[in-house]
Amino acid sequence: MKYLICSDIHGSETACQTAVNFFNQFKCDKILLLGDILYHGPRNNLPEGHNPKGVISILNDLSDKIIACRGNCDAEVDQMVLKFSCLADFFQIIDNDLTIFASHGHVYAPKDSNGNLPVGCETASKEIMVSKPALLLYGHTHVSVLEKIEEGLIVCNPGSVSLPKGGTQSGFAIYENKKISLYNMQGQELKTIHF
Repeated sequence: MKYLICSDIHGSETACQTAVNFFNQFKCDKILLLGDILYHGPRNNLPEGHNPKGVISILNDLSDKIIACRGNCDAEVDQMVLKFSCLADFFQIIDNDLTIFASHGHVYAPKDSNGNLPVGCETASKEIMVSKPALLLYGHTHVSVLEKIEEGLIVCNPGSVSLPKGGTQSGFAIYENKKISLYNMQGQELKTIHF
């Protein structure tokens, strides 16, 4: 399976369409969507191409290819208009012998190699328990991260496709066959890690 991983669309039809174009270009099988899909949130400016109804249309056309979890800006009303489940706090996939644990990051967030939660996820209180090898995915901070925190355990935040923060670029990630890569929204590979 080949997965395109993205987070924090925040209602940007422009960013959503670009991500879907890369989904098709890279011939991915599934989109792993890490929350904050339609609403821009009170702390954020409106992203370029803000059009939640356009995002709904784009994603509903791919509903059979999307696995999603709830972000802190997602609500029950979003589930009423989206044709895929988006209200779980996390989802888990077993891909061959690798566990993929995905959450938005506001309820569950992985600790770094020093045992610290990412900046912006300090209120996350539930510990992630997975067997290794494992890929821990989260969004929420809008800051892209890709690091091996210990042998058999990789953490990835693809950043935000629409509202990057912390000096990182807007982007997404691709996972396939024990290899994960960060990309910017121009399709340039930024970093790759293998298990």
